[in-house]
Amino acid sequence: MDTTSSKFLHNQFTSNDVDVLSKESLYNGFFKMTKVAFRHQLFSGGWSDIIERELFERGHAVALLPYDPLSDRVVLIEQIRVGALESQSPWQYEIVAGMIDKGESAEQVAIREAEEEAGIFVSCLEKISHFYPSSGGCTEKLDVFVGCVDASKAEGIHGLEDENEDIRVHVVTREEAYALVTRGIIENAASIIALQWLELNVSRLRSQWNS
Repeated sequence: MDTTSSKFLHNQFTSNDVDVLSKESLYNGFFKMTKVAFRHQLFSGGWSDIIERELFERGHAVALLPYDPLSDRVVLIEQIRVGALESQSPWQYEIVAGMIDKGESAEQVAIREAEEEAGIFVSCLEKISHFYPSSGGCTEKLDVFVGCVDASKAEGIHGLEDENEDIRVHVVTREEAYALVTRGIIENAASIIALQWLELNVSRLRSQWNS
């Protein structure tokens, strides 16, 4: 057995090794900001000094790569993003995504958002991964899925009017979508992860879903 690699399978510490001393609400609007004071166990033994950090509380989200295994095409969406206002173009190419509301499962959100943002029905789902986009200061965690869709049904402009969404749908080949990643045009982490995963798993996925 390779003990060198196996030691990384489990963390040495858990949440029980953190002592949260206080939480102070700094802002409560569309998003939340909280000031947290805590200390934690050290790798060398003992406890850290008290640490204070501002924490951006965004909630948890789901991202879905809509994939058509028959035509080998993917569905991308394009919308303006406030975090990219200083980019060359604030309109970002992404996969479908949305926040998890209370009482919803990640799978339910993936199916709902596919309909709201792209007007398409997801016939089956497969979990790709989950990740923290910026765990140094944000609570958000994303579950990433790939969903089986009929890409011929994806077209037009979508989004919820009460959320001021203005979302344009694009249907491209899998190769074209991945080229947007390699050329640095797609800048969204969940989209990059999902499209790279698809490149590694496309043969197995097409065989499974087309059967």
